[in-house]
Amino acid sequence: MTRELAARLGDDGIDVVRVVFPDLLGTDRGRDVLVEHLPAVTQRGLSFCRAVYSTTPGGKTTENGGVLDAGLPDVIVVPDLDTLLPIPWEPGVAWCIGDAVSPADERPVDESPRQVLRRALEIFETTGLSPVVGPELEYFLCEPDEDRPNGWRPYCDEPGNVYATGRRGDSDGHLLRTLRTLSSAGLQTTGGNHEYAGGQFEINLVHSPAMDAADRAFRFKTSVKELARREGRLATFMAKPFNDGGGSGFHLHLSCHEKDGRNAFQAPGTSHGLSDEARWAIGGILKHAPALAALLNPTVNSYKRFGPDSLAPWLIDWGLDNRSAMLRVPAERGETTRLELRLGDASANPYLGIAGLIAATYLGIRDRIEPPRPSAGYGYDPSKAPTLPATLPDALAYLEEDAAMVEVLGKDFVRSYVDFKWEEVARFQRFVTDWEFTEYAYHL
Repeated sequence: MTRELAARLGDDGIDVVRVVFPDLLGTDRGRDVLVEHLPAVTQRGLSFCRAVYSTTPGGKTTENGGVLDAGLPDVIVVPDLDTLLPIPWEPGVAWCIGDAVSPADERPVDESPRQVLRRALEIFETTGLSPVVGPELEYFLCEPDEDRPNGWRPYCDEPGNVYATGRRGDSDGHLLRTLRTLSSAGLQTTGGNHEYAGGQFEINLVHSPAMDAADRAFRFKTSVKELARREGRLATFMAKPFNDGGGSGFHLHLSCHEKDGRNAFQAPGTSHGLSDEARWAIGGILKHAPALAALLNPTVNSYKRFGPDSLAPWLIDWGLDNRSAMLRVPAERGETTRLELRLGDASANPYLGIAGLIAATYLGIRDRIEPPRPSAGYGYDPSKAPTLPATLPDALAYLEEDAAMVEVLGKDFVRSYVDFKWEEVARFQRFVTDWEFTEYAYHL
């Protein structure tokens, strides 16, 4: 069958298949394969150094998961041909997502983000429900600027263009061009708009089963960055790239379906129109929110997006159609009943963020955790609810201590992830920032 597929791809003008997979950061790694070699690659996989899961954004290999002590062994990435799609901006190239396995026994690799989500979904199946996720992602588009210390400035940096469309706030038509290209790539985008900050955009994706939603969010981020590079620009999903602007969120809409396809979160005639499962899901997400932050707010920079009056969550609370709450229940009911987790920022790895949400929801339903009363009004009063972790070290400590979350996500994965992130914290704490020089050098 794979030979037939390779021949069909050739007939369609495809001569290269790009096999990609996510590292712990959610960055795409991979290899381009000539289509005539696809049958062999599908059978035996592609070898990569396991240190890919221990590599920092700057390219340094850290001692994480024992890869250095083990002599930098391989993992094998096996193409998942069900994810095969053409790349509209790369003529002759299709791409698919791969799964990482151990060469010794072909067991899934613990550090593989796709495997972490798959594990969480397998455990969630015991509830008899199927999670459906709709991702929303924001990002900044930047242009080169030699006068800026970091070399970049926001594209079309004019204020007041939130929800603007057309050339207002987007003089080069970036959004329309990107929407059309992503749609032709099969990523099932629904629409987009300019966001609050200059050069900031949001694009929404169709809701679908959790693994498919994570696959498309992963590809979405890769695609937006690649399209920007082709224009000589930088698209960044960094949580807060500029001091004088807002941050970028990664909001996740969640519903759960019964076996007959009915939305299990709806309950007409009950309090707030929410079922027991919906309430328990809310309770689980709130209870495990401090640990969730380590996955959905995964960088040192993430916590500079938080704070009162930031339009980002600050408290561990929920509300009815309340955008200042961490967990919002949109006004729609019936088959569109859903929860919107607004905790995440755009730097989150989609697989790990969705896996954390699935794990917390499962624990809430399993343990029948009842939530407190919904918050009302502008939700930045810390006397009404506990605050979220204020730093990455705080969040990592919460994740390490949350035994139930660790059990669902996998102990070996959590250990590797936490070790990798503690090394990031240590690098940051040793680095002298521009702020420190400006604040201290002249006066001290």
